[in-house]
Amino acid sequence: MPSTFPLIETDRLRLRSIDQSDAEQIYQTFSKEEVTKYYGMNVFKTKEEAEALIHSFKLGYQSNRLIRWGIELKDSGTLIGTCGYHSLSPKYKRAEIGYEISRDYWRMGYSIEAIKAILSFGFEKMGLIRVGAVVMIENTPSRGVLRKLGFKEEGRLRDYIIQDDKPYDVIMHSILKEEWQKSGFH
Repeated sequence: MPSTFPLIETDRLRLRSIDQSDAEQIYQTFSKEEVTKYYGMNVFKTKEEAEALIHSFKLGYQSNRLIRWGIELKDSGTLIGTCGYHSLSPKYKRAEIGYEISRDYWRMGYSIEAIKAILSFGFEKMGLIRVGAVVMIENTPSRGVLRKLGFKEEGRLRDYIIQDDKPYDVIMHSILKEEWQKSGFH
């Protein structure tokens, strides 16, 4: 990965590094049950949990295990969510994506815009050949976003994610570099 955190811009968004000054907005996002409901993470109760998450993003980037961008609106500078890669495997040229958007910004196309940008970055700059996404079965909006972007459903992983001490099945999705190149999204 690049030594300097990569900035990515789209028509409406700036994908940038996340730092401790973003803790309040990260807390506001992750403290909402409707946002974390399918995330595999409990609702944040304190701002310190947001600070710890930001710190884990920094450590993950420094150790080449993950890269997580803040999703910022270009026109206002408002941080509306995060997106990025985790489970990075440079040897096998694959990773998984994750993303969330604050509730106030759902259904405005921001997820698709951000994911398109990081897929292009992953395939073109990181040398990935496969990107996966694990989504709880009940999370039909997220599964729809992935389908629109050309991801294929690969199968069900039973009791794969724990949310509020309860196991949930997920669907593994993926897109290959060659599929992305043919999609016209890049």
